[in-house]
Amino acid sequence: MARWIESWLPGSSAGGSAPAGHPGERFGLPAAGHYSVAGFGRRVAGVCLDWFLSYLLVLLVAGVDALGTPEFSWWVLGTWFVITALSVSVLGTAPGHLALGMRVARTDMATHVGVPRALLRTAMIAVVLPPFLRDTDGRGWHDRASRTVVVRVLRG
Repeated sequence: MARWIESWLPGSSAGGSAPAGHPGERFGLPAAGHYSVAGFGRRVAGVCLDWFLSYLLVLLVAGVDALGTPEFSWWVLGTWFVITALSVSVLGTAPGHLALGMRVARTDMATHVGVPRALLRTAMIAVVLPPFLRDTDGRGWHDRASRTVVVRVLRG
């Protein structure tokens, strides 16, 4: 029996990770195009857009004088958390994901991500490390724990 950590390591065949083929193949996702697994760079850019939006919203409410205070960073983090968790649980996408043509989908392809999964996923992203520890499907710990995958959504 494989140790639990082996299922999280890239290239590991333990824990049901994809042994061969393209990312997302074991979930029935295509190799490219609509509903294919979103790339890491696109996902990072989406989080950066969400963070920037949160920064601007807090700056708009708190004013420029709040920039130097320690509370400002916590307000930005809290705003990011609420925006991300709420929009992913209700719409299946965060603002940054939407702008870059992505959405969060459940691995069982159910319609909605739901509040518990969105809260868990967002909390783990806030820790920073889980998104960088990815499996062969390109999913970080936060996606594996919430049983989700970020996919591309082509417009048009």
